[in-house]
Amino acid sequence: MNEHGTEAPDGTSTEAVRLDQGHIEGTGGIPERFTNPGLPAHIHRSADVDEKAARKAEKQVATLFTLSIIGSLVFIVAYFAIDHGTQVFLPGIGLANLQNVVLGVSLAVSLFMIGAGAVHWAKTLMPDEEVVEERHTLRSQDEDRAAAVDTILGGGDQAQLGRRPLIKYTLGGALGLFAVPLVLQVAGGLGPLPGDALSTTFWRKGMKLMRDPEGTPIKATDVTIGSVFHVMPEGIDKSEHVLEEKGKAAVLLMRLDPDDITVAKERDWGHDGIVAYSKICTHVGCPVGLYEQQTHHLLCPCHQSTFDVTQDCKVIFGPAGRPLPQLKITVDNEGYLVADAPFREAVGPSFWERG
Repeated sequence: MNEHGTEAPDGTSTEAVRLDQGHIEGTGGIPERFTNPGLPAHIHRSADVDEKAARKAEKQVATLFTLSIIGSLVFIVAYFAIDHGTQVFLPGIGLANLQNVVLGVSLAVSLFMIGAGAVHWAKTLMPDEEVVEERHTLRSQDEDRAAAVDTILGGGDQAQLGRRPLIKYTLGGALGLFAVPLVLQVAGGLGPLPGDALSTTFWRKGMKLMRDPEGTPIKATDVTIGSVFHVMPEGIDKSEHVLEEKGKAAVLLMRLDPDDITVAKERDWGHDGIVAYSKICTHVGCPVGLYEQQTHHLLCPCHQSTFDVTQDCKVIFGPAGRPLPQLKITVDNEGYLVADAPFREAVGPSFWERG
C-alpha cells in the first residue's frame, strides 16, 4: 500500500495511514456482493448423457467390488487351507511364510478394490454439477434446513443406488465380506481352546518327587521335621511345554509332627507327617516360597496371603480365596516319595469354570 488515496470499485475512498498521522474512520465500504470470479462451463461426462456409457461404468464399478469379494474369500480359504509352517521363496525377499503372504495380499486386494470401486463410482455416476451457494446468516431459514435434510436423505437417489442395483448388491457384498477377515483374525488369533489344561498338571500316580532344580529323588528319611523342599515331578523336563508344566506342577514338601496336623484328610494324604502342597498361590499365581518353621505358616510374598499348613493350608490372612491344593503322596518299595494320585483340584488362581 502506498501513501496515496485510492478509490474502491463501489466509489468509496481508501487511504493509506501513516503511524504518525492519527487515524481515519472507515466508511463501511464493503460491497454487498463480490464479483463472480468466473467458473468454466460445466462439461458433462459421457455417463451423464449416454445410458450405454452409464451401464458400462456401472459394470466397471461392480467388477471392482466383485474383485474385493474374491479377495475376501481367498483370505478366508487361505486362513484354513494353508499350513502355517509352509515356506515359499519370493524373489528379492527370500523365504517367507506362505500363509502370511497370501493373507496379506488377499486382504490388500479386498480393501483396495473397495476403495477403487468407490472412487470410480464417484467419478462416473455420482452427481458432478457445481453448486454455488449465496452467503447467508449463520442460521438458515427453516425451509432451507428442511431442504438440507431432504437433500441428505435423498443422497441415495442421487448416487443412483435405486437405478443401479448391481452396484448396490456388489458393494453390500464387498463391505460385508471384508469384515469377515478382520473378525477371523481376532477370533483365530485367540489360539486353541484350553480344554482341561487349566485344571490338570503333569503329576501322575507313581511319579517320584524330585528336588528342584537338582532333579534328584527324595527319600522319606531325607525329610526332617521343619525342613522344606521345592519339588517337581519326575520327567517334567522331557514334557512338550516345560515352562508351562513347571508353572503348574511346582510343589512344596514339608514334614510336621503328625500331632500338629489338625485335619484328618491332610494326615491321610501325607506320609508320617510329610505333606506336599502346590507352590502356586490361589490368589494370582505367585510362588508361595516362604515357610515359617515355628508356626508352620506359608507366606506368599506378592500380596501376603498366609496359609496354615497344620490346617490343610487354610487361608488365615490375605486376599487368597481358597486353600493350597494338596498332593497325595506315599513311598515306593525303595523308600522314595512318590505321588499317590494327581492333584484332585485345579492349582493356582481361581477361574470361572475351575474344577
